[in-house]
Amino acid sequence: MRLYPFRAVRYDSARAGQLSAVLSPPYDDMSPAHARAQRARPHHIARLLLAPDPQDAAGQMERWLERGVLRRDPEPSLYVYEQRLGPRLLQRGLIGEFALSGGQAEPVVPHEDVRDHVVQQRAVHMSGLRAQLEPLLLTHRAAEGTGRRLADWVAQHPRVASAQLGGITHYLWRCSDRADQAMLTAGLATSQVPLVADGHHRLAACRRLSRWRDGLPWNRSLALLVDSASTPLRLTAIHRVLPGLDVEKAARAAAGVARVRPLPSGPRLPRPDELVLVGGGNAWSVTDPSSAAVVDALEGLPSAWHRQPAAVTDHLLIARCWSVPDLPGTVTYLHDANRAVAAVTAEGSGTAVLLPTPTTGEVRELAEQGVLMPRKSTSFGPKPAAGMAMRVLTP
Repeated sequence: MRLYPFRAVRYDSARAGQLSAVLSPPYDDMSPAHARAQRARPHHIARLLLAPDPQDAAGQMERWLERGVLRRDPEPSLYVYEQRLGPRLLQRGLIGEFALSGGQAEPVVPHEDVRDHVVQQRAVHMSGLRAQLEPLLLTHRAAEGTGRRLADWVAQHPRVASAQLGGITHYLWRCSDRADQAMLTAGLATSQVPLVADGHHRLAACRRLSRWRDGLPWNRSLALLVDSASTPLRLTAIHRVLPGLDVEKAARAAAGVARVRPLPSGPRLPRPDELVLVGGGNAWSVTDPSSAAVVDALEGLPSAWHRQPAAVTDHLLIARCWSVPDLPGTVTYLHDANRAVAAVTAEGSGTAVLLPTPTTGEVRELAEQGVLMPRKSTSFGPKPAAGMAMRVLTP
C-alpha cells in the first residue's frame, strides 16, 4: 500500500469567496434540488462535479485556474484531513495519490457491487475533466502509534483551510516536508489492506481509464486513508423509498414470501434479521423470507447474498414480489431512516423499506472472501467534502 504526495488544486478564498459556500457533499449525497441550487453559484464545485458535459466542465475549471479561483499548491504534499462536530473528532486521515497497481496483491478490498453504465459515466466525466474532485474513502487498521503521530503533527502545524458543511467543520493541513511525509506514512507498506468504504464506481472508473491509455496517470487515484483504530468510520444502512407503491398492497404481497407483522407502535429501526415497511402512518416487520423464494429470486447471484437484506429487498421484494422496474425515479436511496420515513409521511403515499445496518466485521469478512455486497448496501461516514483538495492531471 502506497500513498504518494501530489500538488493538489485548491480554492483560493480571496478569489472564490468563503470556502463553505463553494464545497459540497459527495456526488451521491446531493438531492437534485440541492444540486440545482448549488450549480447556480458562480464558483461552486457542483458546476464541475455535476456538469452534464465534461468538456464544458473542463473549460470552466481551466478558466478558474487562469483567474486564480483555483490554485495548484507549489510542492508535492500529503494532506491531513479532519472532520469535527463541535469539539468532537469524527474523522482524521491522510489525502494523497493512492497506487492502484504495481504490487503483487490487490492494494484495496472493494466490498460493494457496481453498475457498468455508472462506471462508464464516471470514467467519461473524469477523462473529460482530467481531474478527480473527491477522493476515494479508504479505511484500514494502521500500525500502533500511527494515529498518535498524526495527532501530534496536526497539533504542531497550522491549518491551510477550513469550512462548514451541514453542521460539520472540515479542516485541512498541508505536509510538504519529505521527512514528515515519511513519518506520517511509515508502516503503510506492511499495513492491513484498506477496505473501500466509499467510491466503488470511481475506483472502477479509474481502472477502466488506465486501460484506455490516454496518457494520464490513472494507475493512481485521489484517496483519503482513515485509520479505523484511531477514528473509525460510522457504518449505516441505505434505505429504499418507492413513491409509486401503495404500502398496504406492498405488505400483503410481501406476506406471500415472508412473515409480515404489523408494528402497533409505528416505525422503528429494524433488528439485524428483519426489514421494516413504512407508509400511511403504519409500519410492518418483515422477517423469515421463504428460502425457496430467495433462491429463486437470487438465482445466479452469490449464495452469500441470500442473507443480505439489500439483496432480499431489491431482488425478492422490489423486483419479484412488487414488480417494480429498475428505472430512474422508481426507487430512491436514502442514508437516513428518519428521512426515508418522512418522505412517505409528507407525501401521504408510497412505501419506505428500512434496512438493518451490517457490522464492519461482516462487510470486511465478505470482501476478503471476494464477495461483493449488493449495491447500495452500506454507507460509511462521515464522507469527505468534494473540492477540498483536488487532483488535476496534465497530459
